[in-house]
Amino acid sequence: MKNGILIAMIALIGVVIAACGGGNTYKEKASGDAGQSIKVTSAGEIATLDSALYSDTFSSDAIGQISEGLYRVNPDNDAELGIASAEPTVSADKKTYTFQLRDDAKWSNGDPVTAADFVFAFQKVVDPKTASPSSNQLDVIKNANQIRNEKASPDTLGVKAINDKTLEITLENPIPYLPKLLTGTPFLPQNEKFVTSAGSKYGTSADTVLSNGPFLLKDWSGIGTSWTYIKNKDYWDAKNVKLDKVAVQVAKDTGAGVNLYKTGDVQYTALTDEFVQQYKDDKAYHSKEKSLIGYLGFNEDRKATANVHLRKALSMAFDKEAYTNTVLGDGSKALNGYIPSGFAKDPKTNQDFRAENGDFVTFDPEKAKSEWATAKQELGVDKLALEVLSADTEVSKKTVEFLQSEIEKNLPGVTIKLKSVPLKNRLALTTAGDYDVFYGTWTPDYSDPINFLEVYQSDGGLNFSKYNNATYDAGLNDVKQAYATDPEKRWDKMLELEKQLIQTDAVVAPFYQGASAYLLDPAVKNVQIYPFGRNISYRLAYVAK
Repeated sequence: MKNGILIAMIALIGVVIAACGGGNTYKEKASGDAGQSIKVTSAGEIATLDSALYSDTFSSDAIGQISEGLYRVNPDNDAELGIASAEPTVSADKKTYTFQLRDDAKWSNGDPVTAADFVFAFQKVVDPKTASPSSNQLDVIKNANQIRNEKASPDTLGVKAINDKTLEITLENPIPYLPKLLTGTPFLPQNEKFVTSAGSKYGTSADTVLSNGPFLLKDWSGIGTSWTYIKNKDYWDAKNVKLDKVAVQVAKDTGAGVNLYKTGDVQYTALTDEFVQQYKDDKAYHSKEKSLIGYLGFNEDRKATANVHLRKALSMAFDKEAYTNTVLGDGSKALNGYIPSGFAKDPKTNQDFRAENGDFVTFDPEKAKSEWATAKQELGVDKLALEVLSADTEVSKKTVEFLQSEIEKNLPGVTIKLKSVPLKNRLALTTAGDYDVFYGTWTPDYSDPINFLEVYQSDGGLNFSKYNNATYDAGLNDVKQAYATDPEKRWDKMLELEKQLIQTDAVVAPFYQGASAYLLDPAVKNVQIYPFGRNISYRLAYVAK
């Protein structure tokens, strides 16, 4: 899914869902409706509907409502068959997987979903001309790394259409998590004829994308703050999709979403800070821990933030517990490493990754001052002004305001300037390297630590910090290749890589593990809230009447 899409990078409230309440409940309003429909809020706009170009959770969520790959995520957060009609046959060396596709899988223009659609989409992601932020996620496939580094042609990728309904995927090395990986947004198919016809406009509006999933997207011009999901009657599993319509309204301010909930105008909305306290005893209130992390990213192409001592000083200069308790208050918790708790376990001891590797970067104002003193000496400055970039959502702005206050208090001589822009612009600025420090979030696409660690591969599409370390890259290759069939060595190498990334090089400053706090009208059932990957799915949701 993943700063799974960074997954690269987004505001915590990308987890948004919503609810109806007050005296005017949805059940009462909908009792005379012929069909099933709900209204929800989103904390941010869609940036793109192109599964090769997304880098934010809002876009990934939208793409996930209208598209489906070989596998999809079931209510237990496990991979289950999607467009694939059966589990694949696997070669003796566990490198070649052969999938049969469903005969009844169709695109919304009536075309059948074919093996060639997957070949086209996968080649597009790894093609350097696409500049996909997710390209390195396909490195598990034969020749992908060579292709995206311009050492091989896209048509040499280890993906082949044997015939219209038979797809063959050849891996570089055996991997234990392929089904989970294939649920991710970068692994969704695209209809080549339609994409080619749309050209650069593909995925920029509701009219320039095709659906093969549970819903069709309507009423989105590319810049709008509202859109609608309509049941896709041609979806192969349409009989299990109960909702006919999901109307989405962007509400960047939590209070605006709560007001819509109170008046019965939406049935789902996210909660933060004081609203959590207000509604925590409400029967519609829910809170779920997520594998999402919030962090500061540093631009290593700029002189000041290229200094490791400055990065360490900034990483230790703010009170994480105070932040999660006072700014978020939604069940999120302080995080002193990169891999969140409850995400992955040692294959030999069953110990949690976070517990095993321990705390790397804690709030320590005295140590932060010491690192700042060293940084000043090395940089030849007494004072320093830094700009912190963020999205313009309510929680994002509150987050950077908190960080500004803490850092200026604990690092005398550092001045923090804030720049909050719409998420689409924030992503463009970080991609271009036009920032000093940015605040973002990252949600992995699948439950393996490599999905976090590979973000900082030197040539990774989500490596906005421009971290370039040969030892780190070699370690990633060991995890993906040399130790692919040795679970314990692989695990130990991932522990080592996290230590290098956070404790030694301070490439990124993680400071909280997120949670989803939200209101869900009791009449609305089976909304799927994911702990990783995309945030939400309405595929199985329905209104009890």
